[in-house]
Amino acid sequence: MLNNSQLNIISIIPARMGSNRFPGKPMANILGIPMIGHVYKRVKMSKTLQEVYVATPDNEIYNYVESIGGKAIMTSDKHERASDRCAEAMLKVEKATGEKCDIMVMVQGDEPLTFPEMIDEAVNPMVQDTSILVTNLVADLPTIADFENPNEVKVVMDKNNNALYFSREPIPSRKKGILNVPMKKQVCVIPFTRDFLLEYNSMEPTPLEIIESVDMMRILENGGKVKMIDTKYITKAVDTKEDLEKVCEMMRKDKLYKDYM
Repeated sequence: MLNNSQLNIISIIPARMGSNRFPGKPMANILGIPMIGHVYKRVKMSKTLQEVYVATPDNEIYNYVESIGGKAIMTSDKHERASDRCAEAMLKVEKATGEKCDIMVMVQGDEPLTFPEMIDEAVNPMVQDTSILVTNLVADLPTIADFENPNEVKVVMDKNNNALYFSREPIPSRKKGILNVPMKKQVCVIPFTRDFLLEYNSMEPTPLEIIESVDMMRILENGGKVKMIDTKYITKAVDTKEDLEKVCEMMRKDKLYKDYM
């Protein structure tokens, strides 16, 4: 079995200014630092990763990341999905460094409360079992309101913690009288093996992927498996300005924040 030190594991953080729900989101101010800065600095703390890059089509994001000593990769502005942007960036990194990566960890640029240990949680199962091609972190949803929020991607799993289905609707249903159902959300720390990321991006978008607006459905519809890994860390993605206010409050109490200020 390989260990992490024998593998070239990188993280790519896709970020763009043109979010439909929250334009300019990556540069939104959270306690004096743009959101993308929080994500980059926190992911960079991971001891699992050889390097961290931000993939963006926007000069504003590129210039900011470079200004804080980070590494940014300019990508096409035509990408529909974050995984497409990461694949382009990964190939550019490989060309520039002359080294192939083994695992690429996609961390969404709107997850400013990401903990570096979450990278370990997501990657370690892939290192231990090379048949696992992609993982997602999964966490409990604390309230019914969160469970019913379409901005939260819900997931149901089989007995082996492989995803059965992802949806922005509340699944499983509480409408048949059983109210105490597992309320689980996808957490967007998503490692792919290099070759599977390229294979995934060569697949055509699938009907349920489009209906649910969840990338991982493409894998399930093609008969693949997505291994879900429980995380103990409490995070909050920023989809709206209301989310941004909540994250600012959470960040004030966050111990990791003080380490990179």
